[in-house]
Amino acid sequence: MFTGRMADFSPVELLELFQRAQNQFTDRVDAVAPDQWEDEALPGWTVADLVAHLVGEALWVPPLLAGEPVDLVDGRFPDSTPDLLGDDPLLGWESAADGALSAFAEDEGLIRTVHLSRGPTPSAEYIVEMTTDLTVHAWDLARATDGDTELDGELVTAALVYAERLPEDGVPGLFDPPLDVSAAASPQTRLLARFGRKDF
Repeated sequence: MFTGRMADFSPVELLELFQRAQNQFTDRVDAVAPDQWEDEALPGWTVADLVAHLVGEALWVPPLLAGEPVDLVDGRFPDSTPDLLGDDPLLGWESAADGALSAFAEDEGLIRTVHLSRGPTPSAEYIVEMTTDLTVHAWDLARATDGDTELDGELVTAALVYAERLPEDGVPGLFDPPLDVSAAASPQTRLLARFGRKDF
């Protein structure tokens, strides 16, 4: 999926960007009002579903970095939104996020190979993909809850490095086809358009 080399970022930069993306998403989760969890965030997904999706992704990081194949990891964790979020969605997210960050920060955490459904993938590529996902979904969550939709500029720039190397017609099942947008548009608008989202 990712066609470029990861020389754009050092391991320290990758970890810092990932942590910033986690923090940005945490701020949006913390701002969700009690009566907003069942609101629509994306077609077919509630706000709770969106947060649960990121919780699930974070839970997968430690076993994947430990070398477990994705089919075994897939069966280890619950896949229902209530089970993933528990009684306190913010706490559930923060706990999963801390585990993911700790796994990437381990010695050699960013020079390993993880076994994803698409095949063996460098862990540095994996963390960039997750950072991009967190960044775009922070916007989704903020938009759904009338929150702060202005994204961290450095995260947007880093995510664009990843997004601009994706196939021109998107990735079926993962990323929507991009929307047409002016080359003069802001980086955030171009990033969101690259993932089929309209911020203009």
